[in-house]
Amino acid sequence: MSFKISFIGAGSIGFTRGLLRDLLSVSEFQDIEVSFTDINSSNLQMVTELCQRDIDENGLDIKIHATTNRKEALRGARYIFSVVRIGGLEAFGLDIDIPLKYGIDQCVGDTLCAGGIMYGQRGIAEMLEICKDIKEVAEKDCILLNYANPMAMITWACNVYGGVKTIGLCHGVQGGHRQIAEVLGYKKEEIDIICAGINHQTWYISVKHKGEDLTGNLLEAFEEHPEFRKTEKVRIDMLRRFGYYSTESNGHLSEYVPWYRKRTDEIKEWIDLGSWINGETGGYLRVCTEGRNWFETDFPNWMKEPPLTYKQENRSEEHGSYIIEGLETGRVYRGHFNVVNNGVISNLPDDAIIEAPGYVDRNGINMPHVGDLPLGCAAVCNVSISVQRLAVEAAVKGDDFLLRQAMMMDPLVGAVCNPKEIWQMTDELLVAQEKWLPQYSKAISEAKYRLETEQLIPTKNYKGAARLKTKTVEEMAENKEEATKNASAADKAKERPSSVGEL
Repeated sequence: MSFKISFIGAGSIGFTRGLLRDLLSVSEFQDIEVSFTDINSSNLQMVTELCQRDIDENGLDIKIHATTNRKEALRGARYIFSVVRIGGLEAFGLDIDIPLKYGIDQCVGDTLCAGGIMYGQRGIAEMLEICKDIKEVAEKDCILLNYANPMAMITWACNVYGGVKTIGLCHGVQGGHRQIAEVLGYKKEEIDIICAGINHQTWYISVKHKGEDLTGNLLEAFEEHPEFRKTEKVRIDMLRRFGYYSTESNGHLSEYVPWYRKRTDEIKEWIDLGSWINGETGGYLRVCTEGRNWFETDFPNWMKEPPLTYKQENRSEEHGSYIIEGLETGRVYRGHFNVVNNGVISNLPDDAIIEAPGYVDRNGINMPHVGDLPLGCAAVCNVSISVQRLAVEAAVKGDDFLLRQAMMMDPLVGAVCNPKEIWQMTDELLVAQEKWLPQYSKAISEAKYRLETEQLIPTKNYKGAARLKTKTVEEMAENKEEATKNASAADKAKERPSSVGEL
């Protein structure tokens, strides 16, 4: 069985390597064609060397075609993984630091809030160009498997405006599933779940053990858990007030809603600094930066470490390889996928990108009808969908009026800032990120003029309620094992991956 798989943003530290291991652990896939592309030739070379070494040590006759020429990499591809971060860490830093001047304290900043909205503006502009290339040179009816955030916005734009069938993939559902099983005292495989909503705001609407519904037992179980009662305070409070547990980590979830990060003196009440993912200010930016710096410095030692072993039992829970396996071999796979709603969840808009259970086999990806979400859960999702829709339309059209409205409608931005502050902050973000926002050239010129000529609203010298220092390479070298673990996890921290390939 032979076909071509391409990775866009393949310079991602560990994500590319892990996904490739998952794919090549499928016995039928051990003679597929693999191509990598990234605009950062140095990162691309290092990741390619590492992955090729894994392939060779596993005795496979596959040679990775690595190139900075995107069309060349995409030519003839049947499946395409997108693991990009448009603008890299430079733009990511602006997503965090500029909103902080206005009191907006983000932990992650890649899905909603000011950072997620701007990440979407950069990402959508480039992904639409990528979609043009896919339609021109990839295999007809190829599938784009998108791991890049903001998941819903990018998947929305690629499907509607890019004209490429795109499935958004995340593993927040699996992570929360493990937590639920743990607090209830069972193994993960003993607990059956139905999880539905939108990416990063998906709800476990059914939790069963041998047919018995245990959904109502979760609040007490989480409140009594010795670790989670400290590290998941936001999730537990949302469970208390909405009745259902959410997929997202404490840090992620805290910035999607208006209640937990709007008052600087209260933020520390809701977070835990044991891990960035529990709510640290700019925590994800810090670990991404440390991970990238360490990988680049320590790469020669990585080549001396044992290679990854391509075995079925070593596959991760990432959906990508299992989807391709189902489509190509007919083996049935059940997962949770991000797709255009089209009635799957009755009380969310049809055009929205929802996350819900799906089944894959040789006949395709099939999404059963979920029905209505609980009313409160749907309300939380619908607020975010309104922000996403505005942000997608803004990015596609280069319409800064819609962009400002997306900022105003965002729950946390609106809770912290007044309209004049939001307008000025948006000007600052546009100007600072000009080189990644070609669709906004006219708006950026006008924003520059305002920032240079008008009396500006004073901003704060605010570093965040819970920001930790980014370690130097020398400081990381004091604990090499921990530094390598962080970098090799593709900036995941515990169980949370994301996309850091640079474009």
